[in-house]
Amino acid sequence: MRPQRRRYQEEDTDPSSLLSNMFDIAMVLALGLMVALVTKFNMTEVFSKEDYTIVKNPGKDDMEIIMKKGEKIEKYKPSESEDASSKSKGKKIGIAYQLENGDIVYIPE
Repeated sequence: MRPQRRRYQEEDTDPSSLLSNMFDIAMVLALGLMVALVTKFNMTEVFSKEDYTIVKNPGKDDMEIIMKKGEKIEKYKPSESEDASSKSKGKKIGIAYQLENGDIVYIPE
């Protein structure tokens, strides 16, 4: 009788190969989560080359206006007090509404 040959070679038992595979899986999952969050919250304009303006918490005390012009991103926080030394201060002077037909109506306070 002939001895049976091994049909399968023994697998590599290096424990670090398992760790590197788990790292690759974690990176794919993190990238997928990031893409899902960007599309869910409609933040795709952050990655575009176009200029944009975002208003966070409109009409509230902690309102912020974020403007992107080219490669420069500016953050503007309005405040009640006017300070001549700070260019990023301002105050609320009215409310603007956009109608269904696209017209914008400004109402001063």
